[in-house]
Amino acid sequence: MSKIFVVGSYVEGLTIRVPRQPVLGENLVGDSFDMGPGGKGTNQAIAIARLGVDVELLACIGDDVFGDMALKLYAQEGVSTSAIHKIPEMYTGVGFVNVVPSGENWITVDMGANMHMTLDHLHQCRDVIRDSDLIMSQFEVPEVVVMEAMKLGKAHDIMTMLNPAPARPTHPDLFQYVDVLTPNATEARILLGLEPDDPTPTHELAKQLLALGVKTVVATLGKDGALIVTDDKMTHIPSVEVDAVDVTGAGDSFNAMLAVGLSQNVLIQDAVGKAVYAGAYTATHLGVIDGLPTLNQLDDFKNQ
Repeated sequence: MSKIFVVGSYVEGLTIRVPRQPVLGENLVGDSFDMGPGGKGTNQAIAIARLGVDVELLACIGDDVFGDMALKLYAQEGVSTSAIHKIPEMYTGVGFVNVVPSGENWITVDMGANMHMTLDHLHQCRDVIRDSDLIMSQFEVPEVVVMEAMKLGKAHDIMTMLNPAPARPTHPDLFQYVDVLTPNATEARILLGLEPDDPTPTHELAKQLLALGVKTVVATLGKDGALIVTDDKMTHIPSVEVDAVDVTGAGDSFNAMLAVGLSQNVLIQDAVGKAVYAGAYTATHLGVIDGLPTLNQLDDFKNQ
């Protein structure tokens, strides 16, 4: 069995469906309220565990009821809590999600305890990292920790994977430590200091990211699937058509399935193909955790 080490976040998500995006100053009535765990690191770690792979998560939670809920969740899902740190006198990260009928959404987040993760927290996990097959992170924890996590992976000859979300301009030195970078089209632009709607084709942006040191870019394209770009090859993986209910966790499901495949030495085009199905499955469910599939659920979905 392969093992994946995740450096990431916990965020308690509060989701409501609304008929449309409100205008400034408007009070808009929604429905289907859902409260549940989230945070990209947690979502990806739980998704990995449900796919049958050993996973260790480094995360920081608050000294509050949401932090207690996080610990209970990890125990239920088989995610080790040995690297989960409860930060005294600090609140757990929270996210507010609004979903429109198309399944698209917008999210506002206060990261809370997540931003109190330190290099010491990471270094306490050196032995676990050394025994892992892949280390992955996102941008919901301090950048200095993300950078060090990628460095540790390279130092121990472990595959490194970075999901650069939520996107932000970052130190260019980070990219030389990243084997697989998984931005969506908007994130790729922001990483390069461009406007989110810059007209440069995504495959050209991927080439620019490769020039900064990334080994492989897997750009997620929503309804258009995904694009794998290396120095000598570009491969498009088509999407899976579904009636989307909530795309909030689709990217996390995609990244988890991709990490599982890569940790098991699956060819990257095959791993991305499976990841596209995982993301599509999750998009058909309201709420993130409920939409993260097991292998059996994913097989049933693919065979429909």
